[in-house]
Amino acid sequence: MAEENFDWMAAANKKAKGKRPEYFDDPEDERMLSILMAVVGEVSVLRERMDTVERLLEAKGSINRADIESYTPDKQAAYERGAMIREYIYRVMRGPHQMVQELEQSEPPVEEVSRELKEI
Repeated sequence: MAEENFDWMAAANKKAKGKRPEYFDDPEDERMLSILMAVVGEVSVLRERMDTVERLLEAKGSINRADIESYTPDKQAAYERGAMIREYIYRVMRGPHQMVQELEQSEPPVEEVSRELKEI
């Protein structure tokens, strides 16, 4: 299929098969998470593209769109990009990750809490 005939809006709005996973009780929270993750994905792509532009400019001095589109990172650049994106995602997901860790921490048994309250 030729790219000029491809309907990007229809593809982007296509509904996935099956039920979406739910992480929150409130549907509004689910929508906000969906929006946030879409923005995170877009920023990640922009960061990679900027990395491409910076590397090409450093190597060649001037570039054009074809240079950007045809760029393939070498092993070192791919490693650096992977580290950059992982660090970015860890930063973005730090809050939710900390919330999950808090939920996973076991609470003390009721007897222990009762004993501590009696000692007060």
